Amino acid sequence: MTSSVELTLLIVYALSFYLFIIHRSLQIARDHYAKLYGLRSGWIFHRFNDVSDAQWRNFRGNLMILTLVFGIFTLVATSCRKYGLKAKGMSVVWLMVSLVYLAYLHGACVLYILSIASANFLLVKIYGRTKFVFLLWIFNLTFLICNRVYEGYPFSLFGQNWAYLDNYRGTFRWHICFNFVILRMISFGYDYRWANYSNRFDKEKHIQRCNNCSLGRTCYQLLQERSLENGKFSFTIYLCYLIYAPLYIAGPIVSFNAFASQLDTPQKTHSLKKVVWYGLRWVFSLMLMESMTHFFYYNAFAISGTWKYLSPLDIFIIGARACHSLPFIASP
Repeated sequence: MTSSVELTLLIVYALSFYLFIIHRSLQIARDHYAKLYGLRSGWIFHRFNDVSDAQWRNFRGNLMILTLVFGIFTLVATSCRKYGLKAKGMSVVWLMVSLVYLAYLHGACVLYILSIASANFLLVKIYGRTKFVFLLWIFNLTFLICNRVYEGYPFSLFGQNWAYLDNYRGTFRWHICFNFVILRMISFGYDYRWANYSNRFDKEKHIQRCNNCSLGRTCYQLLQERSLENGKFSFTIYLCYLIYAPLYIAGPIVSFNAFASQLDTPQKTHSLKKVVWYGLRWVFSLMLMESMTHFFYYNAFAISGTWKYLSPLDIFIIGARACHSLPFIASP
């Protein structure tokens, strides 16, 4: 059997499989939608929309404010760089805008974020030049677990004098977003430690071998691997890195070295055409997610318990599709 015949059979099989899955999913949703929890009136063909997942519901509900914040960031970045602001100046600007954004998202819970971040900064600065890796991981994992166990720490835990702050917890659960902040705190600790030891990264050899760097466009690997001067490991730049608004909720996670380097000079690896194409892909992903939640109701089946009364085949369809949807829901 030739490779072209095999490819044709695979394409036919994939199309048949997905057409069957889509057809059966529509049937299941049509037959059982009245028994499901978390459905709301939608905007696509007047169908119900599955907003039963809390993270997706919060993201979707705050999409307009997110778009506004990103637009402001772009405008501020362009304006500030025209005046020649470098790392320290840019970090102060980003920090002020990000704190306003966090105050909207988390209200009084910003106090928790700033307190834990400050404690981690002191830990790194005091023990960063010694064998502190064990302490760094214990500190961050402890808070990662406690944040979940205590559901973001009600202020009433610290006495009735603080209980009134529970009325100002914002629109988004801070301890969910803080998982990304934990990763950034660990990255800062490691980069600070490596900056105080001999760096084995050969910059000259990398530039010769890298297509981007050889053309004068600094690549992400170079930004990530080369050491920074100690002045870049300031509290302002550190805090700006942790709560940088465009990356705060869903990432991606960049290393501290790469972030601090790009405060001075924005990235040159990706052209405007690539950035626009990435934006179009994001819009397509958003529309795909909206279509799935309007037509299939996978997550609503999972949380409503209705899947227990379905056939094994239908359970397989709901389980498999729900798992494929989770990465976008968790990291929109």
